[in-house]
This record gives sequence, structure tokens and C-alpha cells, in this order.
Amino acid sequence: MVDLNLTPTGYLPRVVDAQIGRYLDIFGAVEIAGTKWCGKTWCALHHARSASYIDDDYEIARADPALVTMGEQPHLIDEWQLVPRIWDTVRRAVDRGAPVRGGWILTGSSTPFARGNEDEGPRHSGAGRFGRVRMRPMSLAESGDSTVKVSLSGLLAGNFQPTTAPTDATLLAQLICRGGWPEALGLDATQAQTIAREYLRLYYTESVPHAGKNGDIASLLVGSIARNLGQSVTRKTLAADMSEMGEGDAACAASAGTITDYLTLLKASYLIEEVPGWVPATRSRKRLATKPKRYFADPSLAVAQLGMSPDALLRDWQTLGLAFENLCMRDLLVYASSLPDIGFEPVRYYRDDTGLEVDAVIELSDGRWAAFEVKLSEDKVEDGVASLKRLRRKLVERTGARVREPEFMAVVTGISTYARRVEDNIYVLPIRCLGA
Repeated sequence: MVDLNLTPTGYLPRVVDAQIGRYLDIFGAVEIAGTKWCGKTWCALHHARSASYIDDDYEIARADPALVTMGEQPHLIDEWQLVPRIWDTVRRAVDRGAPVRGGWILTGSSTPFARGNEDEGPRHSGAGRFGRVRMRPMSLAESGDSTVKVSLSGLLAGNFQPTTAPTDATLLAQLICRGGWPEALGLDATQAQTIAREYLRLYYTESVPHAGKNGDIASLLVGSIARNLGQSVTRKTLAADMSEMGEGDAACAASAGTITDYLTLLKASYLIEEVPGWVPATRSRKRLATKPKRYFADPSLAVAQLGMSPDALLRDWQTLGLAFENLCMRDLLVYASSLPDIGFEPVRYYRDDTGLEVDAVIELSDGRWAAFEVKLSEDKVEDGVASLKRLRRKLVERTGARVREPEFMAVVTGISTYARRVEDNIYVLPIRCLGA
């Protein structure tokens, strides 16, 4: 059993803890990757017995990466991507001698593999040696803002009990603006938005130039994604949007090719989430939209980029709905990723050539699946139920259909009191009662 004496005082358990524990029992090393400030280091310390911090030991690590791999195992190497050769050093250590399980934990907030740094980057993927765990900002369950009376795993197992959830539009807007940053817990929404804006400022002025890119172009692209939040827009649309918003060289540089490069950087930095389209095995790809929908790692970043506040969101119901959808996608990604039998993509969406769209689909590796519609308020629940029933009819009930029945379907709501079954294994689930 792991000695948890490095666990930081005040550590709040994370949903991803269970996955990290499983992976430490399977792989020689585990990488915890995710956006900056989401709590990776504290989470890793919760599982580690010793630690090296590359921020402090940068010169030593560059001179001899093996030195920072030394320590009682599991040994944490924090921000390993600052010296990418550490990856191969750990891989060789895993390969050396008797099989190693749970020897090292690596944390990082960017992906050297995606930057094409052949001189210093890892030369081996680490397949079979490394288990990769994606960590995200805190879900409402982790921050204590959900009652967790309904669980995703329970619903997939057929377990459900009706319950109630807090209903407060003002508080929901504040939770969106505060986001899931551990450092923001206990702050009001205005203070927390300062954290989100500082995150973006540092990203544009430091992280992007460090990757050899232009911070102004990155800012325009992120602004366009915020304006098209949760949409599967094309690169051409993003380029036109950037040209309209920007001025000077940055706006002129917004070509489709440039956008491809910058989207790669945004994904490698874990700033944005790309949710791919769901293609059931028996359905033609030609009839389904498979371009990814884009969200931010945390809804507070979208609000910060748009320069809004809780009051501004409450006056703009459409933008509040989009930001709420981003919050729901963050939480569904956290909860779905924790399932032991989740498939390669924890959350996807459905859209076909008839205009039918469902916001989220979770599919397990054994073929079981569930579908979700996101609706801000109770008055839209009926529309969400209708879309879910239409999806089921199209995929399951029509003659010749070979897609299995969903385990359940649900409308996830924000301003709604009762978690309940409405009909035919379809539920209404306020986001503030949901957990893993």
C-alpha cells in the first residue's frame, strides 16, 4: 500500500485518483497530463513517496536526466516536459532488470510529442511502459458543489434514486465564472475570473512564444473558439472570424494552415478540448458530422476570453447556456474518464445529415452507451427528451437497425430541482446532483 506522507495538507480527493491507483498497479510509470493549475502536482504527491521538481533541478536534469529519476518509488518527476529527455530515461529504467510497477509518476502541462522537437523530445512513445492519465480542472463533484446523489457509474449499472439538487441561476453563473481551479476555491467569482484572465495572459505572452508561435494569433483563435463555443466550425470559419476580430499582421496571418498549427498547440497545451463525433459501427460516416466540437478545459476560460462576469452572463441567456454546456462537458469528461471500461474517447457527440444532434455520447469498450442532452433550464427539458427519443428511434427501433439499446439517456440541466426518470429509461439530471 502506498505511503501517503507526501499528501499536501488540505488535499481534496480527485476523481482521477482511482485511475492513477489502477495504472500504478499496471504500468512501470504513469504520466498525469493536463492544463496548468488543475492540481496535477498535488494529486501526484498524494500517490508518491518521493519527488523531484524540474523547475528547481532544471540544470541538473539537463546535464544528467537519470539523477532526477532517483528516489523512493513511486517517485514524482514534476513538469518533466521541461527536459523531454527525462521520458526516455524513465522508459529505459522501466525496461532495465525485473518488471517494475508504479515506479515513477510524471506530471506535465504540455505535450513535447506534439511540438516536433526532434533534438530534445522523446524518441519513443513509451508504449507498454507508460500509462497516461488525463487530468482536468475540478468537476462540481470534486469542488463540493454537487450533492453526488446520482452517479454516472450507477446509472450505467441500472441504479437510480430520485433526488433534489440546489437551484439558483445566480450561483450557477458564479460557478461557471469561478471554474474548477483548486486555487479559486473559496474565492468569489470576480476574484476567480482574475485567475482565469491571468492564465490566458501568461499563455499568450509566455507559453505561446516559448513554443515558437505568435501570441496575438493565438489570442484571436481562442477568441473565435469562445465565440463559437461548442460548435463544430471549420478552419475556414475560424479564419474568417479571426480576420474580422483582429487587426494588422495577426489578422492577416489567419489562414487555414496557420489555424491547423495553432489548434495543435492549443490541444498540446490542454487549453481546449476537442470532442469528436460519434459514429455507431453500423452507420455510414458519410451521413454523420464528425468534425470535432471545441470547448475550453474549463468554462471560466471561455468567460474570461469573452470579458464577461456573472451579471453579464445572466443578462445574456444564450451565452450562459453555451458556458453551461462547457461546464457540463468538463464534468462529463471527468466522470466518464474514470470508468475502468471506458473506450478511447470518453465523450463524443452525435449529429447527422437530417439535423439531429445530441450533445454527448459516452460509449464503453463493451459497446454499452448512453446519450445526453444539455439544457440550461427546466423549460427546455421537453425538447431535450424529444431529441433523445428521436435518436433512439433512428439508431435502435427502426427496421434493420443493429445499434444496441442505450443503457440510459438523460437531459442534464442547470436550473432545475428534481433528478427523476421521465419515461423509457430517460432521466432529467441537474448537474449539481451528478458525480462519477
